[in-house]
Parts: sequence; C-alpha cells; structure tokens
Amino acid sequence: MNDAGQTDKAKAGAYRVLARKYRPRDFSALIGQEPMVRTLTNAFSAGRIAQAWMLTGVRGVGKTTTARILARALNYKTDTVDQPSINLETLGEHCEAILEGRHVDVIEMDAASHTGIDDIRDIIEQVRYAPVSARYKVYIIDEVHMLSNQAFNGLLKTLEEPPPHVKFIFATTEIRKVPITILSRCQRFDLRRIDAAVIKTDLSRIGGLEGVEAEDEALAMIARAAEGSMRDAQSIFDQAIAHSSGKVTAETVRDMLGLADRARVIDLFEHLMKGDVAAALAEFRAQYDTGADPATVLTDLAQFNHLVTRLRFVPEAAGDAALSEAERERGLAFSKALSVRVLSRAWQMLLKGIQEVQSSNTPVAAGEMVLIRIAHAADLPTLDEALKALEDVPAGTAGTHAPSGQAAAAPAAAPAGNGGAQAVASARMPASGGGQTMRLVREAPREEEAPAPAAAPDPEPETVPLTSLADIAELAEANRDMAFKVQFKRCVRLVRIEPERLAVNLTEDAPKTLLNDLTNRLQKWTGRRWIVSLSREAGGKTLAEEENGRRETALADARADPAVAAILQSFPGARILDVRIPDAVAEEATGDAVPPEPDAEDDDI
Repeated sequence: MNDAGQTDKAKAGAYRVLARKYRPRDFSALIGQEPMVRTLTNAFSAGRIAQAWMLTGVRGVGKTTTARILARALNYKTDTVDQPSINLETLGEHCEAILEGRHVDVIEMDAASHTGIDDIRDIIEQVRYAPVSARYKVYIIDEVHMLSNQAFNGLLKTLEEPPPHVKFIFATTEIRKVPITILSRCQRFDLRRIDAAVIKTDLSRIGGLEGVEAEDEALAMIARAAEGSMRDAQSIFDQAIAHSSGKVTAETVRDMLGLADRARVIDLFEHLMKGDVAAALAEFRAQYDTGADPATVLTDLAQFNHLVTRLRFVPEAAGDAALSEAERERGLAFSKALSVRVLSRAWQMLLKGIQEVQSSNTPVAAGEMVLIRIAHAADLPTLDEALKALEDVPAGTAGTHAPSGQAAAAPAAAPAGNGGAQAVASARMPASGGGQTMRLVREAPREEEAPAPAAAPDPEPETVPLTSLADIAELAEANRDMAFKVQFKRCVRLVRIEPERLAVNLTEDAPKTLLNDLTNRLQKWTGRRWIVSLSREAGGKTLAEEENGRRETALADARADPAVAAILQSFPGARILDVRIPDAVAEEATGDAVPPEPDAEDDDI
C-alpha cells in the first residue's frame, strides 16, 4: 500500500461526527446558556459552590456537556492555578481525561441501565473514600428520572450531607418525574432551547471550519428542524454534507428531510386564504408528488400561519435570521391583509387537521379534506359579521319551515287554545320512530286585521329612557355587547330604577366586577353618568328567571291543549321540546328571547 492510501485510511479512521468534534470544552463555547454560565461564574468567584446540581432540558441542549465542563471546573489545576475555576482557557492536569470521560475520579453513570437500589448502594459505599488524584470525586448521573423510588430514597441521606470531597451532577429530560425531595437538595439549572438564529450562526461557523459551503436557506431549514437542539442540528448538518456533493443546498436538505419548499408552502397558504380550492389541492398534490409528507406540509402551514399572526403584532420579528426572504416579505404582507379572527380560525383547523392526517390510513385524502375545510371557511363571515347580518334581516322575514322528512298535522276541529294565538309545539319521536322531530302547527281563524300604523323612527340611544332591566338588556344588544348581556340577564335583580340611578341585587354567582362594568357601560351607552348601587333588598326576578317562567307556563299550556294532547297520545314516547307564540317568535328574531335548549327535565310522555 502506498503512502497516499495509508494517509486516506488514517483520515477515515480518525473521523468523528460533528456533534462530538465540536462539542464545547469550556463555558465560553457553551451556546445559548448564558444565564447558567453567569450564575456559576458568580458562585465560583464567591466560593459558594453547591454540593449537587440538577441540569434539565430537552435533548441536545448540552446537559451532559455542561456536566463534564462543570466537573473540569471543579478539578481545575495548572502550574499557576490550584482551585475551582470557571476560566478554563488552558488545559489543566485533569481536563483532557475528564472531557474524554475516562477520569477515575469523575464517574459517569447512565440511570437508564442502573436503576436499582443496588447501584445506589455502590455509590454510597464509594463516597467515603477520597479521590485518587483530583480535588473532588464527581458523580454524573444521566437521565436520573429513571431511578427507582427505592434508589431515590437510598440516595437522599448521602445527597443531603455528602463528604466534602464529593459532588453530584444530575441530568434529566423529565424533571417532573424526579421526586421533590431530590430537587430540594440540588441547585437546579433549566437549560433552554437554543434559538434557531443562534444555531444557524454556529452551523455557518462549523461549515467554514470544515471547508463546506452551505446556502443560508439550507442552514435555516436545518436550524428549524433541530427544534432548539444543537446536537440535532449538527447531526442533520453532518448528514446533509454526506448527502450533497460539495455544497449543501436547500434542495438537498429538503429532499433529505422530506420537507416542503417554504415558498410553495406560502403559495399554498395564499390559495387557502383566497378560498381557491382547486389551486390549493393542485399545489398540495404537487408537493406530495415531490416527496413532501402531508402532515409535514400542514405543520409548515401552521408554522407560517403563526408567523403571520406574530408579525401582525410584532413586525420586528421579521428580522429573525432564521427566516427566508419569502417568509419575511410575504409574511408581512399577509399580516396586514388578514384579520386575527381569520388567522386564529385557520390555526385551530390546522391543529386539528394535523392530528387527523397523522392518525389516518389515507393521509393524502385526509390532508386534502383539511385544506378544503380551510379554503371554504375563508369565505365564511366571522362571528361579528354574522351577527351584523342577522341584525340587518327584517324581523318578519324569518319564517318557520319544517325540515324534509318531517310531518306537520293537527286535528281540523280542534279548539283554539291560548286565546286563539298561533301555537307551535315541537315533539321528538321516540327511538322506534327513527329519532325525528315533528313540528305541530295549529292556527285559529284570523280576524280581519287593521292596517299597521307607520313605524316611528328609532330615537337616538342617549334619549331612550331606561325604566326596566329589559331596557338595559336591549341597550346592550344594540351595542353588540352579547357577553355582558348574558351576564346581566342571569345575575341582576332590579330593586328600583330612576333617572341616572339604579339599585340592584346580584345573584350569588355574579362576577365581582359586574357593578363596575354596568356603571361604565351605562355611562358609555347613554352619555350620562349613572350611579349604580348594591341594595340589601331582595329585588325582583332576573330576566333569565322571567324567561324561564314564561317558558314553563307555555309548556304547561301546551300540555293542557287538547290538540297537542291528542297528538302526543298518538305517538307514545314523544315529548314537548318547545312552544312558541307569535310575540315570542318576534322577540327571538331580534335576539331578545332565545329559548334555552331542551334538557332532560322536559316532560316525557
């Protein structure tokens, strides 16, 4: 074998993956954990060195690396320094062995394979002996949450009062599984996820040291895929270098990870927001044909939806280095054009859709159905717009129609009940009848009606006198404050009402701020200052109680009506769900009296 072949073989044997080759060796190279480094620096400078540390965080943020650096700092010794130090610029007597995990006084143990009390007994027996050569005997226990309860209990006493030459360093990804008795004896550091921009910058540095050219977009894609883990980012970058031929491109990373093109994801988002179903499905199918996973496409859509929503409130976020130019420019444009309600609705539908696609046997079809729902919802009005449209509909135009498959019948000779008014009763068929709902309509002969007088113009809101709770509820309705109207109708009892003065009593479940809210709203809606006081008198019924009383009376009248009784007798197992008369129907059309949903307390016959 020639010299060139031996050299190539030696290089191949000496290769180490990037995650190991560029592992930090001191605190200055530890990326993204500045708060912990600052705390340790101050503690070492003041001589306040803890007896045990608990390092927690997601995978790949540097827990084990930090433990080794900390062990190195505890045992740092050079020709000029012989004390614990955070300043590790030069290698000390024990540094190399500690960093390589082969120092006799730094014992690393994996709790996943040493979970029992016997393993802890070995530690307890060994801690009494002084270190062989280093200053401290350091025990590094990784994934400590996997120890058994007996093992944790056996460690308590030693952890609380260890010998002066022993230090413990624990690392875990599941801090909630560690008993509080252990946590209370440790100094805890939560290692944070590393920002994507920081990961991208470090990958660029590594690429320069390795002599590998990489596109900014490719590095940004790797940083996003790492989800805050530097080790994952370095592993993906290592794989991308091997996957490419000299230059790491965005196309290479996209094919390797099965990601969708970010620009095409934005195009798909635009089609959805326009309600263009055909274009959205075509783009989704094209991305799938090029290797993109359906769930990944929806996840990327959700991430871009979140970015657009965030840019609407924090435009400065567009300066994030991990964003591509297309995400930055088009995201800002979408944030100005789309409302928060539309973005929030799309976000909720995407979150549910991702779960559907991941659990479906046909993920492509499930993904297309999700996109169809989102594109269809893009043309639907928001809740405020729908309420406004209902307010614009004339009160008499909302007719009552029986659904298909339902019947309407009444005995022709049945006497008119309830003073000759039109009565509408809904009866639900029993299980044997197919579970249908039947609406029964009975109308007495009408007398000749006089022409209705011309409607007077509505007065200005501030000139309307308020003489009852119903007037205040109507004022809340006119100002589209539906949430307050519901609270007001349910919780307020009237004691007395005078011009610009109101005395009320509240129900037990009334919000504490209701009186203050009522005062502010009356002043805002009427333009006058109101004095709202809480009275000790019981007061009358709430509006909700009055409506329920009227409903119960209507149900009782319907049960007593011969026509309804005859129909219920003809359909055993049916029950009365609701009764409506013309005045109540008119009130419901204006939103003043919406009967509550029937419940199990309705009479079953």
